[in-house]
Amino acid sequence: MHLINAFKVLQPGPFTTLQDAGRFGVRHLGISQGGAIDLYSWAWANYLVGNAWGAAALEITFGGLKLQACHDLYLALSGAELGAEIDGHSVEPWTTVCIHRGQILSFNQPRNGLRAYLAIAGGFQGKPLLGSLATVYREQLGGPQGDGQPLAAGDHLQAQAVYSSTQPQAAKIPSIERPDYSQPVMLDCIIGAQADAFSATSLFNFFNHKWTIDNHSDRMGIRLNGPLLSCSISNLISEGLTLGAIQVPPNGQPIILMNDRQTIGGYPRLGNITPLSCARLAQCLPGQHINFRAIPLETAFRQHLRFLRQFGQVK
Repeated sequence: MHLINAFKVLQPGPFTTLQDAGRFGVRHLGISQGGAIDLYSWAWANYLVGNAWGAAALEITFGGLKLQACHDLYLALSGAELGAEIDGHSVEPWTTVCIHRGQILSFNQPRNGLRAYLAIAGGFQGKPLLGSLATVYREQLGGPQGDGQPLAAGDHLQAQAVYSSTQPQAAKIPSIERPDYSQPVMLDCIIGAQADAFSATSLFNFFNHKWTIDNHSDRMGIRLNGPLLSCSISNLISEGLTLGAIQVPPNGQPIILMNDRQTIGGYPRLGNITPLSCARLAQCLPGQHINFRAIPLETAFRQHLRFLRQFGQVK
């Protein structure tokens, strides 16, 4: 594989990382899944430049990133609107554009959503660890150098493809597929795990009150503030944790576990939000309000199959 320097990092922003679909088959070793926290936006960004499922892209949190192109490149942006510009000219998200050598791609503060994804034709390259480039800072795994660090000023991001080598698969995705992050947030929840140990009042409050995203939220878990939830189980023997698990610690305030979650835990779980709801939650800013609705497992399964079929992951 012939690699080139695609971008030089002039300004890294508060937290910009390299993410692919995640690191699987290693949870028995205590290693997190990692990967794009908004799988939906990550998948569409790669689709727009013709990348296969699993290609690494940049996950840009809160903006502030500034890159200089080292070659002519096809790129696509998806997810949050972070005021992206090329040499001062606005770049529309959810579309494919080209950038020429020497031009500056910059991101400002969030305008709509929290995290944007930048994909280039061929995907960003790095040192795979346990089959993935996914950056997990806590475990010092993944990223361009394989050490789990976010981008730093002076880094050079490598890629396989350049402007003339790969034609993008699509120039723009259908408007119906573009999330509107300004709309009220309703997350789909599958009731399960230890739900029957929660009081009836707690279950009612969980689905009928607004919850607020806590400031102390990250890629490991989204903490919520709202009504206190009461459970007859204070602690459990630790068991495996899934993406989107809704853990309720003794303080009664739920935590939704995300991509960089621990692999096991002993707090009772009310249920699980769906992967697509995890993607939507990943775009919520601290202080934003969210709501939950219960859906059957079969409905969640059909929704996810439809999503995966769009990218050729299931027949």
